Amino acid sequence: MLIPIENVLSNDEVRQFRDVLARATWQDGSQTAGTLARSVKQNQQLDDGSEAAVQLGNHVLRRLGSMPTFISAALPKKIYPPKFNRYADGGTYGAHVDSAVMQVPGTNITVRSDLSATLFLAEPDEYDGGELEIEGPFGVQCVKLAAGDMVLYPSSSLHRVTPVTRGARIASFFWIESMVGDEGERSLLFDLDEAIQALTPLTEPDDPRLLKLTGVYHNLLRRWAST
Repeated sequence: MLIPIENVLSNDEVRQFRDVLARATWQDGSQTAGTLARSVKQNQQLDDGSEAAVQLGNHVLRRLGSMPTFISAALPKKIYPPKFNRYADGGTYGAHVDSAVMQVPGTNITVRSDLSATLFLAEPDEYDGGELEIEGPFGVQCVKLAAGDMVLYPSSSLHRVTPVTRGARIASFFWIESMVGDEGERSLLFDLDEAIQALTPLTEPDDPRLLKLTGVYHNLLRRWAST
C-alpha cells in the first residue's frame, strides 16, 4: 500500500532545511550501499553522524510524532534515524529492495524495515527525472511529490529512482518498524481507522455503532500488535 502524506514540513521548514543542506558536505552515496546495490546507486548522501543530518533528522521525527495520519498508517515501533540524499547530473538508483534488518550506527539497536519513507525536499519543477518508481501488485507507481510531502510504501517493494537530468532531487529517507509487521493487517487497520475518523464528526460520541467500530479497531490492534 502506497500512502502519500502531505505537509510533513511547511514551506518555511523546507526553506530552513534547504539552507542547512546547501552548506552541508555531501559524500558518495555508494559508500553506504550493500554489495548488490552499490553497482546501481549513483547519488550523494550526508554523513549520518554530521551535525546537519542529526539536527534535521530529529526535526523530522518530532513532526512525524504529531501527525495522526503517519501514526495511523505506520503504527511505528522503531524509526531508523532519517538520512538525506541528493541526485544530480544523471544521478540514479537502480531497482533494489531495502535490507530487511538494519542496525542503527553506533548502537546495538536494530530496525526491521516494514515501511520505507521518502520525504521530498525539492519541488517537482526544480528537477527533471528523479521519479520514485515503486513496483506493486497493480504495476509500477511513479511518485514525485511537492517539497514537504512524504510517501510511505512497503520496504519489500522493488523500487528505483530514475536518472535526474536537470537540477537536483533532494530528499530525506528512512525506515519504520511497525507494531503490526504484516502489511495486509496494517492496511486493514489503516482503512478502518480512516473510516472511523471520517464518521466521528457526523455522529454523536456515544453512538453505539461508532463505539462498536472503535472497539473492533482496538481489538484487532490488540491481536496483531507486537510491542
